[in-house]
Amino acid sequence: MDQAPGSPETPAAAGGTPGCYRHPDRPTGITCTRCERPICPECMVSASVGFQCPECVRGGSGTGPSVRATRPRTIAGGTVTQNPNLVTKILIGINAAVWIAVLAAGDRLVDQLDLVGRAFDPGTVELVGVAEGQWYRLLTAMFLHQQVMHIAFNMLSLWWLGPPLEAALGRVRFLALYLLSGLGGSALSFLLAAQNQPSLGASGAVFGLLGATAVLMRRMNYDMRPVIILLALNLVFTFTWANIAWQAHIGGLVVGAAVAYGMVHAPREHRALVQRATCAAALLAIVAVVWVRTLQLTG
Repeated sequence: MDQAPGSPETPAAAGGTPGCYRHPDRPTGITCTRCERPICPECMVSASVGFQCPECVRGGSGTGPSVRATRPRTIAGGTVTQNPNLVTKILIGINAAVWIAVLAAGDRLVDQLDLVGRAFDPGTVELVGVAEGQWYRLLTAMFLHQQVMHIAFNMLSLWWLGPPLEAALGRVRFLALYLLSGLGGSALSFLLAAQNQPSLGASGAVFGLLGATAVLMRRMNYDMRPVIILLALNLVFTFTWANIAWQAHIGGLVVGAAVAYGMVHAPREHRALVQRATCAAALLAIVAVVWVRTLQLTG
């Protein structure tokens, strides 16, 4: 395991298990979520996600050189903030604002933002969408809802899953995860769904957060049973309820889990490079899927 700058050595205790960096004779499987040094129960300080070591807790309020060297970071290398759910609140606010706009403007706005819309020419109605070059619909469809229950369920899920992930990943990484998951859901819907099948809502992004939660809990050696049960229930609903775009759910889940894996498992010495490469690879895969489907429909 890599050492934080200026940290003491942490030799392996009996049995090959790392020893606490402050008490090397005490084997432990727990690491600080900020600096990733092994810590024993006596040194653990409970945090919003996982545990932190005493130095990282004290370092959060200082300004000296030694404090800057151990500036608190999330498990993915993000900056620890005092308001770890700001991005989650903004995303909920955007979804709510678009929903209110739809209530005010009606179906015309839905046709402009949905993955598949209708263009009204004199005497005709024509389906338009991503295949016609309107790639922005892959993004706008993520924030589009019509029914009260639809937006209520998605926003409650976002509020439940978002803050812990935002605290664990940091704001920028969490936002990238959310957007890529939503785009992945839109792309798979565009690829596999019928050409005239509408697809809207934040479900793809929410499923991405669910997949990321499973990856994070596995990374931190937490009990996986609750998230596995929740994921299984959501998949059952996905494939048994009517009028659900399962393609968006699966696309978001796969992309979210893949991006989160790259974020939390990136080696510390190359963390930024690996994380950027992971996000870039996910985005390129989404573009490739959309490009292939567009050629199928227009070629």
